Amino acid sequence: MSYIDGFVIAVPTANKQKFTDHANTGDAMFLELGATRVVECWGDDVPDGTQTDFRKAVQAKDDETVVFSWIEWPDKATRDAAMAKMMDGSDPRMDPEKNPMPFDGKRMIYGGFATLVTLGGS
Repeated sequence: MSYIDGFVIAVPTANKQKFTDHANTGDAMFLELGATRVVECWGDDVPDGTQTDFRKAVQAKDDETVVFSWIEWPDKATRDAAMAKMMDGSDPRMDPEKNPMPFDGKRMIYGGFATLVTLGGS
């Protein structure tokens, strides 16, 4: 069964193109290492909640946009092997000097999820 990595981040709205460039560089590596799909979504209709919401979760400022992303893997073993390869320092695309994050990574929310229900096609 597939495995999903999910991410929510706050990106300075002015950095939309920098984020897109950063994502295109890094996301290609996910696909090379076995991901079946990578989706990056720029916030368009992200309402404020009463107690919690996406903006509060990542402490988004007025000049930031919430980005919701996910990576689909065929299984957790493929994902774990890919993450180990990405973190071993051998690929320059993972070098923050060459591909700096255009957002505050300390406010990123992420996690791995086992697929429970899947309906429809891609």
